[in-house]
Amino acid sequence: MAIALVTGASRGIGKATALQLAREGYTVAVNYHHNIKAATDVINQIVEAGGKAFAVRADISDEAQVLAMFDSLDREGEPLRALVNNAGILFEQSTIENLSAERINRVLATNVTGYFLCCREAVKRMSFRHGGKGGAIVNVSSAASRLGAPGEYVDYAASKGAVDSLTTGLSLEVAAQGIRVNCVRPGLIYTDIHASGGEPGRVDRVKSLLPMQRGGQPEEVAQAIVWLLSEKASYVTGSFIELAGGK
Repeated sequence: MAIALVTGASRGIGKATALQLAREGYTVAVNYHHNIKAATDVINQIVEAGGKAFAVRADISDEAQVLAMFDSLDREGEPLRALVNNAGILFEQSTIENLSAERINRVLATNVTGYFLCCREAVKRMSFRHGGKGGAIVNVSSAASRLGAPGEYVDYAASKGAVDSLTTGLSLEVAAQGIRVNCVRPGLIYTDIHASGGEPGRVDRVKSLLPMQRGGQPEEVAQAIVWLLSEKASYVTGSFIELAGGK
């Protein structure tokens, strides 16, 4: 069929998305940064279910590694038709007084620059002007881009605000080139990113504040991503799906 690249696909929302895309018939490129064991586990699950997948290691904040990753996709012999920009980082909860330039820049390098680099290389392969046959991109943002994450991680929230702007601008830039660009904004989802923020049980602590009174599952976010990539969403671009339990 075609390749779907999912960044940060070894865990959480990325893993759930990779598994669902494989069931849709894509050959899934499972991007990971450090944990080859987790990436291999995702691939094994896909293959055991009759799907196709392969691992691609890259730190998406590093341009050379992103270029090498896309070069490896080119060698697979199938066209790239879908990109899920999902990889992201978040550091321990902090007020702005304690944010260092190093931390801010690291967050922006992965969560913003990394998304730009992957979009750039995907467009070069999908767009009509480059000989492609079109495709679809979904950027994983966050409800934090709307809510700001005050007292916790405004740096992360700001990086996701940039992802929202990227989605809007790029969707307009490449619409006539056969590429749709959309975005999902997850809220409180049961993934291990909360452990990176220093509070593994954060979802359970604050879920009562949500209108739906519960946290979300990675699979619920993945379903929205897969729909946006599908032909069922063929007239949808520049759109945002909120997956935040009503908040």
